[in-house]
Amino acid sequence: MSACKTLLCSSLSSSSSSSSFKCTHRHSLSLSSLLRPKLHRRCYTSALTAASTEEMELQSPSVQHLLTSPEGVSTLMKMERKPLLHEPLARWFPYLDSFRCGNGCVLSSADIIEALAPCISEVRKQRFGTVVRNRSYSVCLVVEGLCDFGNVSAAFRSADALGVQSVHVVSCDTNKRYKDNRHVSMGAEKWLDIELWDSTKECFKILKSRGYRIATTHVGMDAVSIHDLDWSCPTAIVVGNENRGISDEALELSDLHCSIPMTGMVDSFNVSVAAGILMHHAFCDRISRMGHHGDLTVEEYQILLAEFLLRHSKSSIGIVEDYAKRKAATLT
Repeated sequence: MSACKTLLCSSLSSSSSSSSFKCTHRHSLSLSSLLRPKLHRRCYTSALTAASTEEMELQSPSVQHLLTSPEGVSTLMKMERKPLLHEPLARWFPYLDSFRCGNGCVLSSADIIEALAPCISEVRKQRFGTVVRNRSYSVCLVVEGLCDFGNVSAAFRSADALGVQSVHVVSCDTNKRYKDNRHVSMGAEKWLDIELWDSTKECFKILKSRGYRIATTHVGMDAVSIHDLDWSCPTAIVVGNENRGISDEALELSDLHCSIPMTGMVDSFNVSVAAGILMHHAFCDRISRMGHHGDLTVEEYQILLAEFLLRHSKSSIGIVEDYAKRKAATLT
């Protein structure tokens, strides 16, 4: 089994380029128009109204299920993703502009938005637009060997709140006794891209190929204060086990060690608190340097928006598949 379980159900081919449904004018669309349903469109679902669609919003699986089930994380991702192994990149964005339906049809993000926008309330559309506009893959979080799902859940919640879209979990010990902490994460895991890894070495190798520098949290003589780092550079923030901290392997393989200045008698934070402080500082530093945290291009914005719409409701996939059948019929 692959070390990364994210892509179990995802096609690694870039077949979207050959799709006859590809939207050729997406770059000319304004952000507001992406979610505005066309006047002649309606939501084509039998006995399904926009109101009932909202009521059927998908319940997020528990964090425990996501991190211990081989199919858990892969069920969250809807749009096709880029190959796991590739040439080093200066900028990372994980999704292709294609969604493969059950019948083999391939739709673009523009198709997804056109199909689902009429079934979502205006308030919800605006919320999606604001959230996606403030998302970034330039900072990601890595949690290494955490034993308590409560801490993982809290870290997920902070990542979602601060627009950190990508989260990596390394080597959770599934033999330990866990409890369901959905109330801690508040369902934040539903809106994140979560990747699971069997080893720190493999995780760091992939992250470096995506253009990230690896910053491990560590209290030591060689540690750099988080206030002295430029967080506009693509950075993977690594936090460690509740008891042992960062592993020796992670410290050795990382590009730098960073620390949070502390003035108390106890020289540490709870791991989820530390993760929250690190991400919040990165968020604020990026705004100070660049004027914004979210940094998606127009095309990336549209693709991630389509991903969010697909995750929104249990009925989303069915609506999109019906749309694909109708569109295919018009082309024959």
